[in-house]
Amino acid sequence: MARDGLYVGLMSGTSMDGIDAALIRLRSGRPRLLHALAHPWPHGLAERLRRLSQGSTTLTELGELDHLCGLAFAAAAERLLHEAAVEPAAVTAIGSHGQTIHHRPSPPAPFTLQIGDPNLIAQRTGITTVADFRRRDMAAEGQGAPLVPRFHQALFAHERRNRVVLNIGGIANITVLPAGREVSAAFDTGPGNCLMDAWYRRHREEPYDRDGDWAATGAVVAPLLQALLQDPYFPTPPPKSTGTEHFSLAWLDQQLEERGGVTPRDVQATLLKLTVVTIADAIERWAPATEEVLVCGGGRRNRRLMKGLEAALPGMEVRGTETEGADPDWIEAMAFAWLAAAALAGEPGNLPAATGAREEVVLGAIYPALS
Repeated sequence: MARDGLYVGLMSGTSMDGIDAALIRLRSGRPRLLHALAHPWPHGLAERLRRLSQGSTTLTELGELDHLCGLAFAAAAERLLHEAAVEPAAVTAIGSHGQTIHHRPSPPAPFTLQIGDPNLIAQRTGITTVADFRRRDMAAEGQGAPLVPRFHQALFAHERRNRVVLNIGGIANITVLPAGREVSAAFDTGPGNCLMDAWYRRHREEPYDRDGDWAATGAVVAPLLQALLQDPYFPTPPPKSTGTEHFSLAWLDQQLEERGGVTPRDVQATLLKLTVVTIADAIERWAPATEEVLVCGGGRRNRRLMKGLEAALPGMEVRGTETEGADPDWIEAMAFAWLAAAALAGEPGNLPAATGAREEVVLGAIYPALS
């Protein structure tokens, strides 16, 4: 069993809106959140990362960004511990997801790339760091994603209620938790916030559409929505995973080129509807017995997105994970702290039912603390 103690989880998702840092206490396998914060990227770094994730680069820039991300992740951990008044020596390990730059799980040469040099994190903090969580699952012929379902199961499984845990980050994903049983499926449903955020930044020069207010001023363009829904990813059965290298502004622009006269606000309304429809369809298709949908991630804060999901899933109770005592903003960061503990204990971190891997494997490479 994973060693009891304090663990730090660091996570930056496909939205690239900052580094989530969470300090947990693990006791008998159960995590308790002690402190958490959102650490901003240094000026200009997030935009460089977005450009990198959408195109080619030089080896020099890739190495530079790996270094700068490592420093930023280390700074997030240091700030977290300072605010929590916890000495680094009291922390067993840091679990750092890193920043995903490209995720392509399809043959003939599947790969995934997360940057944020863990050597720097371990060296700067003096804390053993676990990183590179996804590639071992892919070595076992899995998708390398999603990796949080085993943690979802530990937190939210219920003996009598059929549940789905819905995480809405840049990409949305679901974990199917049948009553009294283990996870039966988990996969990315498609865009979460990524397209809405990118479109909003293009037209409004702000990071995101708070509460979907701008989307609410537009109208859904049915032909555009139907065209977007034709993407072959959506009907593909799980296990499956995707990322912003697929669901990008270039993907959207290709559809917009074929139809003129669509206003930016109408596009935003259509993108919000796309997220709602694809999530609801995935749940109804692959988890039709669901009674409760527990929502976490940044999308939980979008009131209009939540209202859309409630309307699209009338037979299910849609609510945030805070109703279960788990703050929806920090679930993923907590999960990577938990996965670090599992790695140190030699326990598997993936779920083949979620990723499609041949077998359970220990996830993560270990970078020891200073001696």
